[in-house]
Amino acid sequence: MQRTISTFFREAVDAVGDDTWLLSGDDTFTYGEALALVEAGAARLRSEGVGIGDHVLVTARTTGPYLLTWLAIMEAGAVQVPVNPASTPAELAGLCRQVRPTVVVTDAELAATVRSVLAEVGGDPRLLDVDALFEGSADGQGPASVDERSPAVMIPTSGTTGRSKLVVQTHLAYVMAGEGFPYWMQLDAGDRLLTSLPLFHINAPAYTVLGSVGAHASVVLLPRFSASGFLDDVRRYGATEVNALGAMLEILMRQPERPDDATTTWRRCYTGPAPERERHLEIEERFGIELVCGYGLSESPYALIWRRGERPYGTMGSPRQHPTLGHVNDARVMADGAPIGVGGVGELELRNPAIMVGYHGMDDATAEVLVDGWLRTGDLVRVEPDDVYTFVSRQKDVIRRRGENLAPAEVEAALASHPAVAEAVVVGVPSELSDEDVKAWLLLAPGATLDVDDLHRHAGQQLARFKVPRYYEVVDELPLTPTGRVAKHQFPKDRRPDEIDMEGS
Repeated sequence: MQRTISTFFREAVDAVGDDTWLLSGDDTFTYGEALALVEAGAARLRSEGVGIGDHVLVTARTTGPYLLTWLAIMEAGAVQVPVNPASTPAELAGLCRQVRPTVVVTDAELAATVRSVLAEVGGDPRLLDVDALFEGSADGQGPASVDERSPAVMIPTSGTTGRSKLVVQTHLAYVMAGEGFPYWMQLDAGDRLLTSLPLFHINAPAYTVLGSVGAHASVVLLPRFSASGFLDDVRRYGATEVNALGAMLEILMRQPERPDDATTTWRRCYTGPAPERERHLEIEERFGIELVCGYGLSESPYALIWRRGERPYGTMGSPRQHPTLGHVNDARVMADGAPIGVGGVGELELRNPAIMVGYHGMDDATAEVLVDGWLRTGDLVRVEPDDVYTFVSRQKDVIRRRGENLAPAEVEAALASHPAVAEAVVVGVPSELSDEDVKAWLLLAPGATLDVDDLHRHAGQQLARFKVPRYYEVVDELPLTPTGRVAKHQFPKDRRPDEIDMEGS
């Protein structure tokens, strides 16, 4: 049997169909009830002309209806393009032009915006409401016959409004992640996995959602992360496992301590990047949990994780392996075309069956990162003893902010479109929470004066919120390399007296 997302979910339905699976808001569904809705959604998609390999763009909020939409798209054999619901019209238009969806699924709050975007882009895709998708009945066709290595999802990552880099990921990659996650995290049918991470990334769908399916456990979706109410949500739903970004844990640690912080059902947390040993232990003690650290990326959910029973603090862990297939994943660290030994630093490369097909419509970009079966991650790591790796820095010109990747070039273009700005340079600077914050260095147009509030609003009209800079600083000139390029490495990373902080001091 082909190991597709649909067959993987149906195997769980056959085994535990009457058990609770999905909790979202006040709604609760058993595995069997969820499958009935998925079949109805797939029938509706087929009636709208969606077939095998067609693209369905979805404004994917972290809610039950949007999760069931993904499974319905898989049932129909189509390819989901999940997008950030906070995307600007320009960003949505760019993606629509790039993927030419047959159908776009959204909700009442976003419908007017999406409709205007589709009118601008053309191509006549159908617009469907996410709730109305499940109002009909199944057509009896069952899951589409697709290969496990067929595209399942195209994940937008760190692209621009003109041409986003879309990771084409397979059914097999998601299924292998769902099979592996319960093993890596030591979960079983009695667990309840909770996430507030976005469904338009790979973490929540592959690890939390399909991990719950692989464990025959239940899953809770929170539409957003709220530090003040997070532990109350854990208690309300009886969650035992949570996937969290490092920034989320730091935000939780800054909440006022309560005597009952450690008295919840929460027992295990998957996170990255890994905190240092002392901070790691402080988090565990306060909340009464065990942290397991790992590293994954859209290009392959089979990257690195702490091996069961091991606690290599501050590291990304070792190559993820499969609980029944055994050794499926190789890692190596390369510099100047040669492998690096213990203590050395180089680019991490991976080789496993869960590596992406490539970047949609970008053969050259694909060829740069997929070389002789190895995925070049673009991340620099240090080799530790016993096949363990520690993150050092990113080799790519990408800023990671609050768990999102952004391309500086896109932000620079948005800022430079303001009449007062002649040129903008965007860099990542240290954040108090985790990952990085975004800073813009500005060279003004001749004779111009700058209203920073106006520029900040201007950027927010063109860019999703996480892409809008926090810091701005005006300079008289920009440092250049001998070849005339902006020398980004010369920009200081520390706080400066002349910079403007749009989020306060």
